[in-house]
Order: sequence, then structure tokens, then C-alpha cells
Amino acid sequence: MGLIDTLLGHAGEKSLDKLADDFAPLLAPGESLQRAFGFVRDLIVFTDRRIIMVDKQGVTGSKVQYLSIPYRSVVMFSVETAGHFDMDSELRIWLSGQPEPITRALGRDGGVREILSLLAQHAPR
Repeated sequence: MGLIDTLLGHAGEKSLDKLADDFAPLLAPGESLQRAFGFVRDLIVFTDRRIIMVDKQGVTGSKVQYLSIPYRSVVMFSVETAGHFDMDSELRIWLSGQPEPITRALGRDGGVREILSLLAQHAPR
């Protein structure tokens, strides 16, 4: 993923080796990182147990919000892909007990297929 794609907000897969130290305090014993997708400053991280959405806030990005979503809480999900004139794909995840979905813009080629595959693999049966 190039600098231009990053500035435009397109997601790209991130190296788990580089994220392992940062996420070690957030993981439960035995929990492991599977895949991660990054945007300009934000991340969506998939573990073997949950999704962690990282939202860096403010000008410096020193304020960070971590949203942990256990896979068992995901009721349904959808992706709206980018069109010719629409630059962004959009991910929506509905959670049990929440009327509104969590929505994230993914950018044109924002790892949409990979994210859908991961969500489908972990969907409650």
C-alpha cells in the first residue's frame, strides 16, 4: 500500500509482527492476532475471539478508543462496495442489543473481500 492510498483512506493489511507488542496488553491469555487492516490512523484487528476497532482521535492521535466486539455478538454484517463515482466501501456490523450498526468507511480497495471472509469464518453457527 502506497502513501497516496494511505492518505486517501484506503485500507491495507498490516503486519501482525509490528502490532504484536502494542496489542499484547489487550489480549486475553491464549488469544492471538489473525489479521489487521489499517487506514490513515485507524485499525480493524481480528483475533481468534473478537474484532478490535482502534480509533485514534485528535490532532496528535494520542487519544485512542478501543472497541472490542466478541464474534458471538455479531448479528449480521454488510459491505457496500465502491462504485465508479463513489470512492468508499462501507462496512456495517450489527450487534446484539444495539439498534444501529457500527459503520466504518473502508476506502475503494479496503480489504473488503478479506474482511468479509473473516467475518463469515467467525459468524455464530
